[in-house]
Amino acid sequence: MLKIVVSPDPILATVCEPCTPGDKSLERLAKQMAHAMYKNSGCGIAAPQVGVTKRLVVIDVDYDPDVKSSQEPLVLVNPEIVELRGEPETAGEGCLSCPGISVPVARQPWARVRYYDLAGDLWEIEGDGLLGRCLQHEIDHLNGRTLFESCDPVTRIEALRAYEEARAQGARPGDTSIEVK
Repeated sequence: MLKIVVSPDPILATVCEPCTPGDKSLERLAKQMAHAMYKNSGCGIAAPQVGVTKRLVVIDVDYDPDVKSSQEPLVLVNPEIVELRGEPETAGEGCLSCPGISVPVARQPWARVRYYDLAGDLWEIEGDGLLGRCLQHEIDHLNGRTLFESCDPVTRIEALRAYEEARAQGARPGDTSIEVK
């Protein structure tokens, strides 16, 4: 199984390379990423979070670990934000690569994203709520941004301090128990 890369690993600050749409090797990687995401109770994961600098994202905001969702996760190859709408809303976000904390991040509530599926077909998806936030969060990872670069400067200082404390306490990917206020 793929291991989750945690901050401050420099791979998380890397701008990822585009994938070749229709590349069959992406199917295996996407499946492994989904497995790592579900095992760590995540709702989204980007390739750099498993040490691969490719523009690939897996999302399943409807997954319920108690029920084991039968739905296939959404796989986005080379996703790009096409449009964001609405006044930014601040909400706590966790991240598999920043375990042990939840950080308040302001994001626009609605997003439209253009992407390729694993077969190489071009699609667009629109989402609000958790899906809209997750799309933006995972695409941030593809552009070398973590939660720490996505929040305001004062919150960033507090989040980094809380993160160091959480790491010292043994926080693991999927843990969001220490909340930065």
